[in-house]
Amino acid sequence: MTDSKDKTDEEWRAILSPEQFRVLRKKGTEPAGTGKYDSHYEEGVYECAGCGTPLYKSNTKFKSGCGWPAFFDAVPGAVNRHEDRTFGMTRIEITCAACGGHLGHVFKGEGFSTPTDERHCVNSVSLTFKS
Repeated sequence: MTDSKDKTDEEWRAILSPEQFRVLRKKGTEPAGTGKYDSHYEEGVYECAGCGTPLYKSNTKFKSGCGWPAFFDAVPGAVNRHEDRTFGMTRIEITCAACGGHLGHVFKGEGFSTPTDERHCVNSVSLTFKS
């Protein structure tokens, strides 16, 4: 079996919706406030929509008001961080450690009363949810 990071664009297109492909594989962003998990607070686990890897537990999700699902921490080892210098700024991109799918960005020091003082700003389309 081929590692999911090694799938071709054609293989990814066969298993992802066009919007999932645009965000997960081409580093797109869904419009703020449009994702189904922004205001979703059920108990369970958020998984990568590309490969099913558990990424975030619901007890790390919080209301940030940013328009995307926000988490203060990921499942250990599930998310990789990369410097992103696009759009004339420096940010920290987060990707699924298993398949390399783009999830969103991490922001630090915003003053939220969370244990890590981080906001993992994640595209809903990059996630699935299991209760």
